[in-house]
Amino acid sequence: MSDSINIALRFALYLDLMLLFGLAAFGLYSLRGTERKSGVVLNLESPLLTTAVLGALLSVAAILSMVSAMSGATDWAELRPHIEMMVLETDIGLSWILRITALLLAGVALMFHERWPGASLALIMLVGAVALGTLAWAGHGAMDEGTRRSWHFITDFLHLWAAGAWVGALAAFALLLRQVEPPLQILARALIGFETVGAVIVLVITVTGVVNYLFIVGPSVEGLLLGTYGQLLALKLILFAAMLVFAALNRFHLSPLLEQARQTGEHGVAVNALRRSMVLEFSVAVVILGLVAWLGTLSPEMD
Repeated sequence: MSDSINIALRFALYLDLMLLFGLAAFGLYSLRGTERKSGVVLNLESPLLTTAVLGALLSVAAILSMVSAMSGATDWAELRPHIEMMVLETDIGLSWILRITALLLAGVALMFHERWPGASLALIMLVGAVALGTLAWAGHGAMDEGTRRSWHFITDFLHLWAAGAWVGALAAFALLLRQVEPPLQILARALIGFETVGAVIVLVITVTGVVNYLFIVGPSVEGLLLGTYGQLLALKLILFAAMLVFAALNRFHLSPLLEQARQTGEHGVAVNALRRSMVLEFSVAVVILGLVAWLGTLSPEMD
C-alpha cells in the first residue's frame, strides 16, 4: 500500500511541477507584451497559483509518506524526530527545503503578475525549474557517487525541464483551444513558434533518455524485457513514439490546416481536429508520467 501511495505522490508531483514550469515558459516564448497578462489571451494566473500551492501540499505529503515508510512510525510524536532528521540531515531533505522555497517564491511572483506579467512569468519559470529539478534527488541519480553522480543529475535536470516544457505547452494549447472562440491568430503563431521549441525538446529528451539508460542499465538490453523495469520502460518508449506521431501530425497537417482555415474564415473543422489531437497527446503524456513515477521506484537489479 505504501508503495502505491509513493508512486501516486511521485506522479502527482511530476505532473504538477511540470505544469508550473511549462506554463510559465509557454507564456514567455509564445505570448508577447500585454498578451502575457492573465485573462488577455490565457488565464495563466489561476493554474500557476494552483500548481504552486498544490506542489507545496504534495511535497509535504511526500516527505511524510517517505519518513513514515522508512521509520515505521505511525503517530506524530514518533514521526516528528524522524522528519526533522530527514529534512535537516539528508540530501533529500535539503532538496525538499529548496523546493518549498521555490514554490513560495512562485507565489510571491504571482502577486506582481498584473503589473509586470513578463517579469513575473520569468521568475516563476526560474523557480519552477528549480522546484522541478529537485525531483532528481528522488531518482536513480541520487544512488550514484562522485563525478558519475554529478553527470547523472545534470542529465536528469535536462530531461525533467524538457519534459516539463512539453507538458506545459500541451496544457497551454489545450487551454487556448477550450475557449468558445479561440484567438486563431495567436494560436497559429504559437503553433508555428513551437515547431523550433518542440524540436529542441524532442532532441533533449531523446539524448538525455539514452544517457540515463546507460547510467542505470548500461550498454546492454539483454534480458531487460524479462523484468518489470524493462517492460515498463519499453511501454514508455512506445508511448513516447506515439507522442512523436501526434507532434508530426500537428506540425505537418493540422497547423497548415488551421492557417488555411483562418484565411478562409471556416475554422471549425481545423480547431476541432486540433482539440482532439491535443487531448490525446496530453493523455499519453500523463500516462508516461505515471510510468516514470513507477520506474523511479524500480531498478533492473531488482528484477
